[in-house]
Amino acid sequence: MKKIALVTLLLIASKMVAQDDDRAITTAVPFLTIAADARSAGLGDMGVATSVDAFSQQWNPAKFAFAEQEMGISVGYTPYLESIVNDIGLLSANFYNKINDRSAFAVSLRYFTLGEIELRQTAGEEGSIVKPNELALDGSYSLKLNETFSMAVAGRFISSNLKFQDQANVDAQAATGFTVDIAGFYRSREIAYNNFDGRWRAGFNVSNLGNKLSYDEGGQENFMPTNLRFGVGFDFILDADNAIAITSEFNKLLVPTPQDFDEDGVIDSEDNIEYQQIGFLEGVFKSFGDAPDGFSEELKETTWALSAEYVYQDAFMLRTGYFNESEEKGARKFFSLGAGFKFKAAQVDLSYLFSTSNVTSPLENTLRFGLTFNLGEELYND
Repeated sequence: MKKIALVTLLLIASKMVAQDDDRAITTAVPFLTIAADARSAGLGDMGVATSVDAFSQQWNPAKFAFAEQEMGISVGYTPYLESIVNDIGLLSANFYNKINDRSAFAVSLRYFTLGEIELRQTAGEEGSIVKPNELALDGSYSLKLNETFSMAVAGRFISSNLKFQDQANVDAQAATGFTVDIAGFYRSREIAYNNFDGRWRAGFNVSNLGNKLSYDEGGQENFMPTNLRFGVGFDFILDADNAIAITSEFNKLLVPTPQDFDEDGVIDSEDNIEYQQIGFLEGVFKSFGDAPDGFSEELKETTWALSAEYVYQDAFMLRTGYFNESEEKGARKFFSLGAGFKFKAAQVDLSYLFSTSNVTSPLENTLRFGLTFNLGEELYND
């Protein structure tokens, strides 16, 4: 019974949707890829090239150098598998501070709890309650290299506590790791067009660069969810009160594709052993050209999203987005809606997801929340 429960936990934590294709890529700690804030969730799970906010740490920490407020604090909550259980969810907390006009630092915490699980060896024995969880603690520094472009580096400590100590498993402990992000953000000056002003945005982030994660000494090692995320956007500044932001984003998982190395027609344990021998850095470079079906399959391993955000008097926001992933590589397809309400220094954000895939999303019919406090002096970056 214990083994069944533990396998169930690992399946929930290791892949958001079930896959029939043996070449679907799985990684350790996939909670890092879940949108932890309601604003990005309302925009179709994007944030690398959107305007700066206090939740930018997950998506693109380079944006903090362009922050228009001296400090910001934010918290967010995302229920998970809410239609089945009510104690699984992702919590996030963030803080950033502008050091000066050109630089900023930020720290954040993401905590993914799988609730309480009762484990027992047999049906008749008294069960023990365990609380599996995973967390990521981040720190970043961002710097403007000129008036329109900034870069940032972030470090991330990760703990994945999915094994539990008992008489049969006395050496159980959380798997830990450390990863690095390298990000950049471009924001043009306002440009005067015939009927409106406009501003271009672009960003990239290579996230979760780090060694593979293992739960047992000498056991199977799992790739981190290393990602290359990039996007472009444009702000239609219609007048002093109204603006519309259009953004598109693409994401490529920098993890090698599972292979039939011995060409026996099936990906088996021997193929998995050879797959495990690929180092994380080697895997990053292999990920651009190792798909067995060539470039067409590489494109299937790239997700894309498109979003629009309407802002009225910097106090009321309406958002929508669409996210698409190949049916052979995850099958996540959904529309999202969101709204934001700002009053003085506080802002509340909400979002809702509508799945358009045949595979039910664990975030289906989930209302996500975010709360931000903008503190300190207001800054201006033209």
